[in-house]
Amino acid sequence: MSQKATPISGHENLLFHLKEVTEGKRKFETAARGISRMILEKRIEKKTRAGKTVYDYEFFRQGSKHIIGWYDEINDFVHFVKDAAEGGSAKENAFVLVGEPGNGKTFFVDFICAKYRQFLSRSENHKYTFKFTGLDKTLNYHKNVAELHSLTFEDPMILAMNLYGGNDKSKGFIAEQGFGDNQIDLLYNDYRSLGASTEYLWHKLLAYFNGDTLKALEQVQVIPVPVQESLGTITGKYSAKDKITSSSVDLLGEESLQLILLLPPGDPNKFDLRRGALARVAGSGIHFADEMFKNKTDLVKIYLQVIQNRNIELDGFIWPIDTMIIATSNNWEYNRFVSEKEESPIKDRCRICYVGHNTDYKLQQELTRYSLGSQKKTTVLGKNMHEDPNLNYAISVGMALTRLPYSEKLTPIETMKLEAGETAGEKGIKTLSEVKDVANANSDVTKRWGQKGLGHRDEGRVLQILATMSESNEGECLFAKDVFRAMERVILDYVTESADRDKYLKDIKIAKQLYREQVKKTIFNAYRDDENAIRKDVMSYINMIIAVGAENLGPDMIWTYIDRQTLKTTSIKIDTSFVNSVEARLGLSNNERQESYRNMIRKIFGQKAVSDPNYDFMDNHELVNAVTQVRLESDVAGAGSLVGALANRTNEENVKIYNRMIETMKKLGYCTTCAHKTIEYFCEKDDES
Repeated sequence: MSQKATPISGHENLLFHLKEVTEGKRKFETAARGISRMILEKRIEKKTRAGKTVYDYEFFRQGSKHIIGWYDEINDFVHFVKDAAEGGSAKENAFVLVGEPGNGKTFFVDFICAKYRQFLSRSENHKYTFKFTGLDKTLNYHKNVAELHSLTFEDPMILAMNLYGGNDKSKGFIAEQGFGDNQIDLLYNDYRSLGASTEYLWHKLLAYFNGDTLKALEQVQVIPVPVQESLGTITGKYSAKDKITSSSVDLLGEESLQLILLLPPGDPNKFDLRRGALARVAGSGIHFADEMFKNKTDLVKIYLQVIQNRNIELDGFIWPIDTMIIATSNNWEYNRFVSEKEESPIKDRCRICYVGHNTDYKLQQELTRYSLGSQKKTTVLGKNMHEDPNLNYAISVGMALTRLPYSEKLTPIETMKLEAGETAGEKGIKTLSEVKDVANANSDVTKRWGQKGLGHRDEGRVLQILATMSESNEGECLFAKDVFRAMERVILDYVTESADRDKYLKDIKIAKQLYREQVKKTIFNAYRDDENAIRKDVMSYINMIIAVGAENLGPDMIWTYIDRQTLKTTSIKIDTSFVNSVEARLGLSNNERQESYRNMIRKIFGQKAVSDPNYDFMDNHELVNAVTQVRLESDVAGAGSLVGALANRTNEENVKIYNRMIETMKKLGYCTTCAHKTIEYFCEKDDES
């Protein structure tokens, strides 16, 4: 035996690391427990969405570009991670997101990975591993391999639990460093053996130092794990490749010819595990398998072994790993894969989460803002391009409607409103729940709620087409009405199934009708030079029909009440002609139907008075439309209607109205181009519902 090496000093050794852990300055925890702690340390809020209680996790709503919606999917993921952290069956499973392309699966996983890297960058959450040093002096290794790292970024605590082969003697050593019995029990809940390469070197060092553990530990240096996205450590992604270029090497690594020449025969360090994606995230990291079921069969079988046993196996050598495995797949690839019955074992090792498209048009407006981007758009000539204030609403409603299945119980508009938490006449949330239950009971996943429709990438294409239109560049404005032409182009070019294509085109027609209602409200508000004009008139109608049934209504038809929002005493005079005109527009042809409708409104008002004092009935599109129509037809003196005044600008009075409205619309966020085009569209009869 060669002479004993002198002790190596000036670096963090295992004893120092153990002391830091006992004092709470460093942590030893699995990937599942770390991710669970990361999520659950933030606030959790209970909400009601579409008549259903959901938990909203603040963690997923952080940052300028956070997760929007995904209430059920997030809840599934959190409980999966929590179960794995608590030692449940999830620790032997992978979490697989299955759904249509463009519904946010990859964005969700990337968000988790980015946040996890930030979480581990905090000093108290740093991950540590170790390397063997001075091997040229102790084991007579070549100087090029005098230092060898743990190939799988093993935590120093794993080494501590295996100093004497994982038996009670190792526990005694740990206890001597200040760990209590409960702490040791918690440590050994996450016990795993050393990987083949580190176990080989550790026992070689013990033999060299005649079993002197402390001497052998002088050759071990504790080092931080690099948390760098570009290196693929801690969080790594493996995207499915074609059958020719993909190889098990991409996941597991392979023997290195250079290391074979430098190391003695039989040394497992000859394997270059870090060439594979799994070893780089083996130290409590996240492995993201993008489109997992697109991989060829032998790679999928590797995943089966890794998911079940959490081991990397090469030529009979074993490296235990601690990795959270999250995968994605589109519906078609997943259905093709599971149809092959011999592949069922891996399906049993996956927690499948079916991801639908976002079906809430209000949340879609937030997603559309992502698509529009934060930077100012410009024309091809470099001039700033304005966005029509109605653009986001128009495209968001169109996208949401394509994702909502048709039902005999609800019209598309009723479905859309209920899904967004709005009122839909006499139809209630219970009806929507029944429709959802029927859809989600379908064995064909593609026919379940929200599983079909235009996706986020389609929305991006729509905006690209809109920006290329000559009208957009000439007018230097993305005009909202033009978005429907762009959507039709995307449907015709990218939707392959004729039944889906026909449905989406019908949905776009409905979206155009809803956009027209928005235009009517805008025009009337502009005419009144008040962005809340319609809202005030709607609330006037509400207060009038409440006053009709009030006990303190005087003979002068004036009702005095306390305004819910201002808490001030207010009086209102009942305008019978206005009330009757609105109800006529709503199709309430007799006293019985009128009173039934008024009772329904009073009931909603009573319920909302407690839960939401600022509720203004603006989500009741039928009522808002009726009030708008009545006001538009009665408020322009000397002209048959506002349409007539704006369309026929042959007299000075009409020109004044037109010019004043253009200026008012500019104050409301319109530019000259979209203000003119919006008024022209209002004067047409297209897209009337």
